[in-house]
Amino acid sequence: MSKITAAITAVGGYVPDFVLTNQILESMVDTNDEWITARTGIKERRILKDKDKGTSFLAIQAAKDLLTKSKVDPAEIDMVIMATTTPDMPVAVTGAYVATEIGAINAFSYDLMAACSSFLFGMSTAAKYIESGRYKKVLLIGADKMSSIIDYTDRSTCIIFGDGAGAALFEPNHEGYGVQDEYLRTDGGGRPHLKIDAGGSLLPPSHETIDNKQHFVYQDGRTVFKFAVSNMADVSEKILERNNITGDDIAWLVPHQANNRIIEATSRRMELPDEKVMKNIHKYGNTTSATLPLCLYDYEKVLKKGDKIVFAAFGGGFTWGSIYLTWAYDSE
Repeated sequence: MSKITAAITAVGGYVPDFVLTNQILESMVDTNDEWITARTGIKERRILKDKDKGTSFLAIQAAKDLLTKSKVDPAEIDMVIMATTTPDMPVAVTGAYVATEIGAINAFSYDLMAACSSFLFGMSTAAKYIESGRYKKVLLIGADKMSSIIDYTDRSTCIIFGDGAGAALFEPNHEGYGVQDEYLRTDGGGRPHLKIDAGGSLLPPSHETIDNKQHFVYQDGRTVFKFAVSNMADVSEKILERNNITGDDIAWLVPHQANNRIIEATSRRMELPDEKVMKNIHKYGNTTSATLPLCLYDYEKVLKKGDKIVFAAFGGGFTWGSIYLTWAYDSE
């Protein structure tokens, strides 16, 4: 019996309609388009304005887009992995609700949280379930409503993040396509530099935590940037070395869309030209768990069967890593 590999067989995506441009941000905080663009590469981001809709709404739309395009029966899905940093609510699993709403009535589901590396780590998890031979269809969704945890008076964070969702279906492959290798890392020493102080068991919600704005994202930008630049580049270079391939062999780099300078540092280390690097940071900003699948969603039409692709991400925790995958289908 041939070896089972876990291949991506379909992708989907969704971003909200409302566009928060740099010009709009200029009227909200002390910043300007030139400053934001030069430091991040971001020109605009999408925001889910409806207060009655959470991350699950974004995830459901992305999943429905995938199911419609692929014509997959949701009842055939074995499991749903919900990669997110902004679940709808504590305790009640967002993924379970999403699975029910899309008609995945035979799937089990859970949430996976690893900050901006959530989807990357979810790829590893989905691949292992497929490779085990026990499951045939694993739906991985990366979605975040980052606007729900951003202080729009803090110019260091409000310029960066946006809302969105992307989804990928993993299925068994016997031709060798799919996930080839991974190199995933964590370092808990990074916890003070990118976090939300309150809302967890360490500091439960109170009037004081709300007054102190401790339920919003805090980021030590310089420290996070330094770690992200070095670590994303390191793991991407290492994944090439481990598999005896070079930048010439790679069709695409799919980097986490946090900062254009981080993306460029990673591609330079891999000796990749710009035309081999997926970028949509200029129009979506950092959608956290959704950046990697939204890149696939935007670039799906140019992907070709057999393309060698490297994914790389870095997130709070710290969490980071790289995955090497060969593409399994021609979109046309």
